[in-house]
Amino acid sequence: MTPIIEIKDLVKTYGKLTAVSGLSLQVQSGAIFGFVGPNGAGKTTTMRILTTLMAPTSGEAYVAGYSVIKNPRDVRRAIGYMPDFFGVYDDMTVWEYLDFFGACYEIPEAKRPAINQDLLELVDLAHRRDDRVEALSRGMKQRLALARTLAHDPQVLILDEPASGLDPRARIEIRELLVELARMGKTIFFSTHILADVAEICTDVGIVEAGKLVAVGKLEDMQRRLMPHRRIHVTLLDKLTEARAALAAVEGVAEVEVVEQVEGAGRARLVVEYAGDDAAVSAILAWLVAQGIPVVHFSEDVRDMEEVFMRATKGIVS
Repeated sequence: MTPIIEIKDLVKTYGKLTAVSGLSLQVQSGAIFGFVGPNGAGKTTTMRILTTLMAPTSGEAYVAGYSVIKNPRDVRRAIGYMPDFFGVYDDMTVWEYLDFFGACYEIPEAKRPAINQDLLELVDLAHRRDDRVEALSRGMKQRLALARTLAHDPQVLILDEPASGLDPRARIEIRELLVELARMGKTIFFSTHILADVAEICTDVGIVEAGKLVAVGKLEDMQRRLMPHRRIHVTLLDKLTEARAALAAVEGVAEVEVVEQVEGAGRARLVVEYAGDDAAVSAILAWLVAQGIPVVHFSEDVRDMEEVFMRATKGIVS
């Protein structure tokens, strides 16, 4: 399958500073791709190159089959771009704002009213169509800017920090809107530093640090690759020695560590590093109980996006 976004050995330098260093990745059509990294990692620079706003020092990038270097106008027709800091014209009404950008996209005047109405309904702003833009909350302005990027029905949405600065409710609304757009067949490539958003909605993730791609793929695959051992917490009422021996005999157990022990009471808490699937984890509990070991707590650490990010990155910037 031909990727709808393809980046090959992309490099961007500013004098002695290298903002993007040999970055290569592919995004398939219909994906929600989360481009994750700390400030200064090269995310915005990469996105500006993808949107033809900036020329790379070397390398190549393609969007919808078009080269960002050789076919910039075709790329612009295929994308909708929302930068991290976007301009809104406060003295316009919501309707006038959308109509203005529809004209900029060369949409015929006769077609714009229907398109504008559909867009406002999509982003849940139809009831504010006659309000001035300056009266909108930041979350509403963000949704209006997203509607603007959709006016010419692009195949690909490139969004730089779309949830930046939003309150929790507005963040959730933007997240739900991105999922809905993906269901409509749009490919979404967005940068963020909000890891919870990535875990909730992304089909694929790329982690960039100091201008280099340090991990890419589906979140589940990255979890297995970066965290091969699962961490299981077991609390016992007694029989610590027997429990350690029983756990050490289980295939796939890499380490059994006593992290807490109450002297005289026999109560103890263990952490078990284990490589196995869900059924095997369940079997460990059954095995301990079968040995007559009194287990009062048995749980597994959640391998979330934050843990993946910390394992993949080293805390450096370009």
